[in-house]
Amino acid sequence: MGFLDRLFKKKNTAEQAESLQEKSTLAKDIPAYAEWAKKNLNTTGYKVDYDLASMKEMERFFQEQTAEGGVLIPGQCGSILFGLGCLIGETVIKVRGGHWETDDADPQAEINIAVRLPDNSLIWPVQKCMKRLENGSEDNIYDYVFCLCRR
Repeated sequence: MGFLDRLFKKKNTAEQAESLQEKSTLAKDIPAYAEWAKKNLNTTGYKVDYDLASMKEMERFFQEQTAEGGVLIPGQCGSILFGLGCLIGETVIKVRGGHWETDDADPQAEINIAVRLPDNSLIWPVQKCMKRLENGSEDNIYDYVFCLCRR
């Protein structure tokens, strides 16, 4: 292999590695945002971890924080909803199994992150949080996760 061949191969390898890093950005953000949400919920009186009982606390958070004076204000809480969705997804993965599917090229990638469950079905935890905010308790978080995890 000549010098230019080796250089080209190295360049392609470096570009591929850089490309993989760029593509994995959202995948890296998910656990960090889940931890951010967990930490903030725990420091504000909601006891959460990556278990089913935590989803009762998450539902309580939605109930209390959508009331007047709460932090969940439609159109102004995207980062919070993303973090909560990440926490829900991480909980489902730990309790039931599965893995994240992301597409960093999607202009709405943060909304469209999905968890592929062991039965090959997909769930969209951030979209679930958005629906919970919009529709109220009819889109109960605990009920949703409970049904997913008992399959």
